[in-house]
Amino acid sequence: MAIEFVLLLLAAYLLGSFPAAYFAARWSRGIDIRQYGSGNVGATNLLGLTSKWIAIVVIIFDLAKGMAMVWAAQLVGLGIAQQVAVGLATIIGHNWPVFLRFNGGRGLLTILGIALFLPLIHSSLINRPLINVLIPWEIVAFFALGAVAFFTIHSVPLGAVAGMAAMPLVSWGLGEPPPMTLGFLAMFLIMVIRRLTAPKTSVTASVPPGQLVLNRLLFDRDIRDRQAWIHRQPLKQEEKRGKG
Repeated sequence: MAIEFVLLLLAAYLLGSFPAAYFAARWSRGIDIRQYGSGNVGATNLLGLTSKWIAIVVIIFDLAKGMAMVWAAQLVGLGIAQQVAVGLATIIGHNWPVFLRFNGGRGLLTILGIALFLPLIHSSLINRPLINVLIPWEIVAFFALGAVAFFTIHSVPLGAVAGMAAMPLVSWGLGEPPPMTLGFLAMFLIMVIRRLTAPKTSVTASVPPGQLVLNRLLFDRDIRDRQAWIHRQPLKQEEKRGKG
């Protein structure tokens, strides 16, 4: 069983590492998605650069890859803690993909796929019922906080971090198995670490360190002005101009 676990961890990381948004932008527009828009290798940035149909395909893929690996872990007989670990390996692969020199997305869709699927396949271990036997309470909490942030201050990134922070609390409050609760906590921490360790941009040096950390944590960007962030000059182009 140990061999199966190690092989699934490796497979999960490699599947997670496949940068669907990056390749979709390359194939459809001939651009490096990391140098445009928000700079994130994800479906949201892809949507602003290509079309909704291309983005939908990437959304489905990013949601499904975490589910698929957790399901595979269950099918081979691995326990819930190992299933969680395989899911986390998929998220880590998405955020730090070997195919993009460890500069990937934020893993939110992959996290949501796992957060939806994991409680469903272990619903018999949860004290309180799922909504309509289909929607885990963690997902409800995530989208509720996300909606509040979106409709009050029009911030999707802030809603995402608040929703992710709520997931382990909801899991703990429901009395779910400790590996599941710790898994939700790990997902939140992985997302936070990815935001804080994002690559430098053309505006990074102009922002005080404390403000930079806060901006990245809450808004997933180096500056608060979203429009200025999206329309900033790519760092590589600025470097080329400086050398010219």
